[in-house]
Amino acid sequence: MTPPRNSTAARDVAYALHPYTDHKAHLEKGPVVISRGKGVRVWDDQGKEYIESVAGLWCAALGFDNERLVQAAANQMRRLPFYHGFTSKSHEPMVDLSEMLIERAPVPMSKVFFANSGSEANDSVIKMLWYMHNAIGKPQKKKIIGRLKGYHGITLAAASVTGLPNNHKLFDLPLPGFFHVSAPHHYHGAKSGESEEDFATRLAQELEDLILREGPETVAAFFAEPVMGAGGVIVPPATYYEKVQAVLKRHDVLFVADEVICGFWRTGNYWGSQTMGIEPDIITCAKALSSSYLPISAVMVNERVFQGIAEGSSSIGTWGHGFTYSGHPVPAAVAIETLKIYDETDIGAHVRRIGPHLQRSLRERFADHPLVGEVRGVGMVAAVELVADRKTRANFEPGRKIGPRLMKLGEDNGVILRGLPGDSIAFSPPLVITEDEVDEMLDRFGRALDELAVQLRRESLAAV
Repeated sequence: MTPPRNSTAARDVAYALHPYTDHKAHLEKGPVVISRGKGVRVWDDQGKEYIESVAGLWCAALGFDNERLVQAAANQMRRLPFYHGFTSKSHEPMVDLSEMLIERAPVPMSKVFFANSGSEANDSVIKMLWYMHNAIGKPQKKKIIGRLKGYHGITLAAASVTGLPNNHKLFDLPLPGFFHVSAPHHYHGAKSGESEEDFATRLAQELEDLILREGPETVAAFFAEPVMGAGGVIVPPATYYEKVQAVLKRHDVLFVADEVICGFWRTGNYWGSQTMGIEPDIITCAKALSSSYLPISAVMVNERVFQGIAEGSSSIGTWGHGFTYSGHPVPAAVAIETLKIYDETDIGAHVRRIGPHLQRSLRERFADHPLVGEVRGVGMVAAVELVADRKTRANFEPGRKIGPRLMKLGEDNGVILRGLPGDSIAFSPPLVITEDEVDEMLDRFGRALDELAVQLRRESLAAV
């Protein structure tokens, strides 16, 4: 349906280029224009109400109307609306937030660098790794290992460590020097009868084989989300990280924990690294750092990494990296207030109460649904994977666009869904969601899923 002439939707079609969008389809159908939000709900410009099941993009942890964050931004705007961190300049919000993050880190960290998105944070890490290894006399140690289905952003280097085909196709990516090992997804990746521990052992061996084949002296780091997000909300099998970390330590390969989705209580602990037993050398975070009210991301590095950067900057005279808005005082002030709210409201206790309800309800309601192959997740992040055949675990043909169809049915039923590769539907609602709101969200999703099942049955009968 073509948007009405001169409407916001029509002007959007005329002028805006959207991320992650089929633009030919967009020209015909136009956007859903969201005009306001409150709590876990948003409203479009026609007045229709939706529950936001993924907190926007995994990120509006405190919902869509937190007045404390609004006031923190306004107060900082009046006091110091902008300053930078270049050439040893600083300001209180950047210093305070750096200190707060170091105090909350899951393992000892030394310094914090700020950027504006998870992509920029991960791209910055790759530059740090190359820089430090040059500075300490290991110029060959530059190769980066990610995982298939892993997501680490969309800038050139971050997209190269990302392991999703749609982030590589037509972009001439990945760049040379980036490698990928298997996703730790037991449901699809395990051999017949293979236990989680045996599967983890095989994946750790795959990683070690790659490092040995390339040469440990050439491999700088391994990137991993504690729980894989955009690739399908994949929770690694038992003992996986224990075995992977042993391989990395054996070959002096640094572990970069991408906490952009998992950080700040999403998995039931402050950091996904704590939930999964990871001891990283570098941590990246974003999204819930400011509840996404303003753009900000951070990189935390341990003392070893910092000393390499310091050595290089001394020899050259500067560390030639940074953004105009690195540590911008207004987003930093909002992030400080966000972390204070997490502490003062004991959001962790709330997540530990609501998270099990979400996980249990998803499994009780949908694990046996004829379209559902697997329900998976931890804490307040989960996924429901749709399959064409429950016995063989075969997914639907991509051309049938089952995930997008379910997303549209979700919108019709008042719930905004996020479709992931392999027709998985993500759930990552604002952390402030209540049990009643979880139930209402799943009621709406259930109606959409049942409507999809009816449509597919009719199409099957029509094809006979």
